[in-house]
Amino acid sequence: MLQLILGGARSGKSRLAEKLATDSQLSVTYIATSQPLDGEMNERVAHHRARRPAEWALIEEPLELARVLRQHARVDHCLLVDCLTLWLTNLLMLDDVERLGAERDALLDCLASLPGEIIFVSNETGMGVVPLGELTRRYVDEAGWLHQALAERCQRVVLTVAGLPLTLKGTAL
Repeated sequence: MLQLILGGARSGKSRLAEKLATDSQLSVTYIATSQPLDGEMNERVAHHRARRPAEWALIEEPLELARVLRQHARVDHCLLVDCLTLWLTNLLMLDDVERLGAERDALLDCLASLPGEIIFVSNETGMGVVPLGELTRRYVDEAGWLHQALAERCQRVVLTVAGLPLTLKGTAL
């Protein structure tokens, strides 16, 4: 089963995804896409790390998400990817302008063949004002297009607001 958990910053989306992973009663691997490059991001990573069960495996992969998913997806396993918008940011910041499209296409192309449970977490960024600056507008556009493509492929899509899940697609939580 593929699930997409969306929400704004501090909306409870990661906590919900972690609960769904725990409730699956499968072995869990947490796939972290962040690159903690400053003190504030280090604090966020530490907060997430402290909340996760110690028995969960961890893979840190900022760019090659499709490769990691293909390598680690198994019928008896749950993969939790947190988060897609950090992954997107990492790709946008590269000097290689073709890389984002290639990695996004690889991710979308591999989803139908992946066994097991996969939970994606991502920030919903398209509900505010149109940002100033070309890069930030591209980020919002790319995130929106990625979310639409993933939502098509996922069996469940949930929007999380104030810690409350609103099921947009699939069985309600």
